[in-house]
Amino acid sequence: MAELSIKVGYKTPILKTGYVAMCILFPIWTILLPASLGVFIAVSISAPHSLSGLANIGIPLILISSILLSLLFTALTDETHLTATKEGVSFPLIFLPRLGFRRQWRWTDLRELDVSELRSGRMNLIMRLTGKFAAFDLGYLKNRELEEFLLAADLWGPQCQKSADLLELQKRLQRSPTGELGYTKMWEDELNRRFHATAFIPLEVDCTLQRRKYKIIRQLAFGGLSAIYLAQKDEIDLVVLKEAMVPANATLEAKKQSQELLNRESQMLFCLHHPNIAAVLDYFVEDDRHYLVLEYARGQDLKQFVHQHGHQKQETVVDWGIQIASILAFLHSRKPPIIHRDLTPDNLILQNDGTIMLIDFGIANEFIGTATGTMVGKQAYIAPEQLRGKANLQSDLYALGGTLHFLLTAVDPVPLSESHPRSIRPEIADSFDQLVAELTAFELERRITSANQALPRLKEVADFLSVKAK
Repeated sequence: MAELSIKVGYKTPILKTGYVAMCILFPIWTILLPASLGVFIAVSISAPHSLSGLANIGIPLILISSILLSLLFTALTDETHLTATKEGVSFPLIFLPRLGFRRQWRWTDLRELDVSELRSGRMNLIMRLTGKFAAFDLGYLKNRELEEFLLAADLWGPQCQKSADLLELQKRLQRSPTGELGYTKMWEDELNRRFHATAFIPLEVDCTLQRRKYKIIRQLAFGGLSAIYLAQKDEIDLVVLKEAMVPANATLEAKKQSQELLNRESQMLFCLHHPNIAAVLDYFVEDDRHYLVLEYARGQDLKQFVHQHGHQKQETVVDWGIQIASILAFLHSRKPPIIHRDLTPDNLILQNDGTIMLIDFGIANEFIGTATGTMVGKQAYIAPEQLRGKANLQSDLYALGGTLHFLLTAVDPVPLSESHPRSIRPEIADSFDQLVAELTAFELERRITSANQALPRLKEVADFLSVKAK
């Protein structure tokens, strides 16, 4: 993976206007002025006494200055990104006079981040550096890019102080209702929703693992006998660490079973290569704790997304449903077939490009459930046979139907029952309602038998909705 680089665009109306103007004038300062300079030089060489000495000096100076100033102004209006890497921060060219004509600054130079309110009521992001400062009007920064930069400051500039107002701004960005997908919140509350509290103590920030290969940046969530962290690998890449711990008071048989379950999950996931499944990058055991290193997915889980934005359009849900069913078809086609066991909106990430990514599996949760007495999966999405300890491939289809019901209605399905989202939203197409009902049928004989059978049904609903929209 290439070195992580965060870019924050900063174009004020003046800069935008200036750039457009230079684009319009492009033929003049790139063709006409250089051509005029060439003609003047040719004339001066062929007829050196045709112009006065003042003209021989003044005209080329004016032409050359015009070309250079045009290049400089174009660069100033085009190079308007604040860029952050592990080495430091690079500022837009327009900030050079305020920063002593120094564009590159190391993270050790960044002393404080703050926000301030101007008399006009607009807010500024203030960056105080060693002996200098820069101010960015927040009105011209995109929320997602600003959130990424603030995370980069946490990652590479731990000595940088953040004001209380800045920290509050960062929290608001993480739960932004604007539609831009905050991603540092994507794991929050996951374990609180899944596990009971125990005496498990999570790792501290800046703790390192595997001989400093992985550095803990922040705790994303923890509870029960597990934790999830945002970490940095080799001081470059962001990854997610899933940590599971075998209870100290567990019997030897229970410890052996737990070890087998965790090893099974890691081996299984290492063999999975699918664009909509978070890749497992590493697995290791350290201090009796088991760690899975996962691909870092930028986005927001569907549970949180619906809680923020309400029920979704049928066209959107059926598109997501096709993606989820395709993931299940892939898992169920493995040899031996892989039963997910914990397919819920919590474990599905809506990435910033609109695609769905599956981020968690139920095997480790079997271990947690055995060790803590908690239930594997979310009650509203568990198939009747799975509750009896006899999960099969159709159990994942039941969870798919429950997930579709939630996305369409913003209401969890009633546990152990056939779901009819149309009873909550009458405008839902009858064919869509019937499909959800067949996915969540109580008896296996009435339930759709495979993901490959569900896929064409979902596509039929998508075609019907498309025709209806026209």
